[in-house]
Amino acid sequence: MKQLDLFREIIVDNFAGGGGASTGIEMATGLSVDIAINHDPAAIAMHKVNHPDTEHYCESVWDVDPKEAVKGRKVGLAWFSPDCKHFSKAKGGKPVEKKIRGLAWIAVKWAIAVRPRVIMLENVEEFKTWGPLKDGYPDESQKGKTFQSFVKALESLGYEVQFKELRACDYGAPTIRKRFFMVARCDGKPIIWPEPTHGDPESLAVKAGKVRPWRPASDIIDWDIGTPSIFERKRPLADNTLRRIARGIERFVLNNPKPFIVRIGQTGFGGDRLQYELEKPLTTITTKAEHCLVTPFLATYYTETTKNGVRGQTLNEPIATIPTANRFGLVNAFLTKYYGSDIGQNIDEPLHTVTTRDRFGLVTLKGQNYQIADIGMRMLQPHELYAAQGFPSNYIIDRDFEGKPYPKTQQVARCGNAVPPPFAEALVRANMPEYCVKHNRYKPAVAN
Repeated sequence: MKQLDLFREIIVDNFAGGGGASTGIEMATGLSVDIAINHDPAAIAMHKVNHPDTEHYCESVWDVDPKEAVKGRKVGLAWFSPDCKHFSKAKGGKPVEKKIRGLAWIAVKWAIAVRPRVIMLENVEEFKTWGPLKDGYPDESQKGKTFQSFVKALESLGYEVQFKELRACDYGAPTIRKRFFMVARCDGKPIIWPEPTHGDPESLAVKAGKVRPWRPASDIIDWDIGTPSIFERKRPLADNTLRRIARGIERFVLNNPKPFIVRIGQTGFGGDRLQYELEKPLTTITTKAEHCLVTPFLATYYTETTKNGVRGQTLNEPIATIPTANRFGLVNAFLTKYYGSDIGQNIDEPLHTVTTRDRFGLVTLKGQNYQIADIGMRMLQPHELYAAQGFPSNYIIDRDFEGKPYPKTQQVARCGNAVPPPFAEALVRANMPEYCVKHNRYKPAVAN
């Protein structure tokens, strides 16, 4: 059994999920979080295999007594990521649950019971609109009232409270995922918001070398995985899916032969927001896998009638030896997202939000002079989605701590619900430098 150090401050991860925040904290400190709490056995199973030194509580956060859990130890950091689905704009028109919307109050319970020196809370941007319900729906006339009471409760306990929205792509994850963060501390030290480490490749900061360019979506694609033809499927694709693929081909292949991302299924968006270039970060990854990739490369056709006669190269290297006959064709692939009306995204951008349902598909266009001979498509695999969230390459996602295989649906669900680790790492490094190591043992996941 792990011996308790009563003189060292500990770190607690409430709503630990599959371990996104815990991993980011470990990336900063070099230490596993001491306590992780989550009611979902599947989430705890993934957390436990990656953080075996952590003490795990598989139960509701409300059923855990903070004083009993910490066993007399002081809490340096308590992290909270309460369920966000009843705040998110993706919730739609369904009624919300007061019990789930009130989960954030657990932070006040911990503040009263064991007074963590620093509290960090993560949620969707709409968390600031937290207010009373009326007939099962948010009361628009009292929007934000409960949130204000929540902040005042922490302040009344002696905490300074600040909050801000951050984007994962600004801290090294190849996704544009934006999240609300609150930092509260009671030790008299200032709250510091981490400076971005990455930025728009066209910005002055990047060109001046002050920050690195955003990691593109192409970073997370495993190019060794094939893409079966959409014309050889046992079950034809839906008309809307085919229509959006065609619109993407028209815009990004026929009219502008560059790689791009397509978003399929997302409602409420239109125009150019449905398609974007690969040089940018991927859009937010949600709990459903919903993007399809498109990237062009040159293929030399020495035998045009068979797929086995194709040789390929990227557009970033010199073209292959040119024979007497024109044997060069442009091959394109694009990322198609299966929700809403989005059409596309460029793979040089961070991946759009990963969801808990497997709906990311890789579309490859094989053609010559824009005469398409075949279109291949596959869903993005869980390891690609975790890479987009900024998880390290050695993070275990396919089995639990007992070696039991972890279904892909659960892998994707844990990914979409996860806090991108670079968020937690940046916040802890900025506010708790006394805990942090100069270099961490993790390497970012980059596809083959």
